[in-house]
Amino acid sequence: MSTKGNKDKSQNPSDHEYDDTIGVVYEKQKSSKFMTDKELSELPFWKQLNYLSTSIIFLPLIGFVIGSFFVPLNWRTFLLALIQYFLTVVGITGGYHRLWAHGAYEASSLVQLILAFWGAAAFEGSARWWCRNHRAHHRYVDSEKDPYSVHKGFWYAHLGWMVFKQDSRRAGRVDISDLNNNPILQFQHKYYLPIAVFFAFVIPCVVAHFGWDDFWGGLIYAGYGRMFFVHQATFLVNSLAHSYGSQTYSTEHTSYDSAITAILTLGEGYHNYHHEFPHDYRNGVSWYHYDPTKWFIRSLSWLGLTSRLVRFPKNEMLKAKLQVKQQKLDELKKRIDWGTPVDQLPTMTWKEVEYETKNRGRVLIVIHNIVHDAEQFLHQHPGGSKILSFWSGRDASQAFNGLVYKHSKAARNLVAHLRVAKLRENLE
Repeated sequence: MSTKGNKDKSQNPSDHEYDDTIGVVYEKQKSSKFMTDKELSELPFWKQLNYLSTSIIFLPLIGFVIGSFFVPLNWRTFLLALIQYFLTVVGITGGYHRLWAHGAYEASSLVQLILAFWGAAAFEGSARWWCRNHRAHHRYVDSEKDPYSVHKGFWYAHLGWMVFKQDSRRAGRVDISDLNNNPILQFQHKYYLPIAVFFAFVIPCVVAHFGWDDFWGGLIYAGYGRMFFVHQATFLVNSLAHSYGSQTYSTEHTSYDSAITAILTLGEGYHNYHHEFPHDYRNGVSWYHYDPTKWFIRSLSWLGLTSRLVRFPKNEMLKAKLQVKQQKLDELKKRIDWGTPVDQLPTMTWKEVEYETKNRGRVLIVIHNIVHDAEQFLHQHPGGSKILSFWSGRDASQAFNGLVYKHSKAARNLVAHLRVAKLRENLE
């Protein structure tokens, strides 16, 4: 969030407003034809659809499926499609996501241009639009203000939030003044469509045509097919990464670590870590984690093309891990009978203990000022019933702790089920 509110406000007076309660600059809320989700839900189904987004998502699939029946796949075109796939996915994961949405590292102008151009080729909107939604997702995760909250369903988070019209004011407000001050992102935002078309379709078609006379293969496989699979891979970060896997660093939000998701998304699958440490340039922090985006960013740093790679301290990661383990242990402990809690026991005086043992024949043994009724355990005691009978009506604390026998942890856990009262007096 920007703390230079007054300065930013004066630079963009028509597009932004300054919240002087927290010192943050926001975009002005845009008006919406439909004010609420309820009003949208009352429309006929065909009017609820966002036809632009729906076309961008499904037309590539249709073109790919139909085209593949008529155009054979050339191995060179397949290789071109893989290269295009990697460039566009990294444009999203390394550019839109880690560089601009989170500022996890800094990049040279050349790297930013490449990431901005091939990120546009993914046809997921401009970096400015994409990052604005993603920042809202992190700030308001799992709430109504989360643009693609998984609480509305797996498929809603995957693509439903784009297929159906939304009240543009529903998503939470975030500061994107840094994006607005980036000339490369401003250029990409202004000329997004021609940039996206050129890098998504013109380049692969031209390369395939002049390289090995396969224009239609370039369009169908490196264009339509690549675009569809890039969509599904990156959409999985919103759906699969918020539904399945392990929660290693936090249980406070629906984000999961999964090697399977990482493979499908070029490293974005260690999502629980990412939501807990969002400004780290890595998703997979261990050397064996599959995170090609991390390797790409780090490799460029060796060439001086990226810098200031943010790494959260290992000590903080270990803290988070330990806290999650402790939470799980605490939940497990709640399912186990540990005996009546000491603070819930009634009280007895020493005289009452003596009376109960001498006049009523009860086998009451005092250990650490807690009165235990050992009658049911009398004939199960490994040392014989006479030992317990001897200590009835007496303080057996020292004997229990090693004077006679240093009892095991299992014995101590068992004794906890025998406690019936706590002494009102504290015995020395």
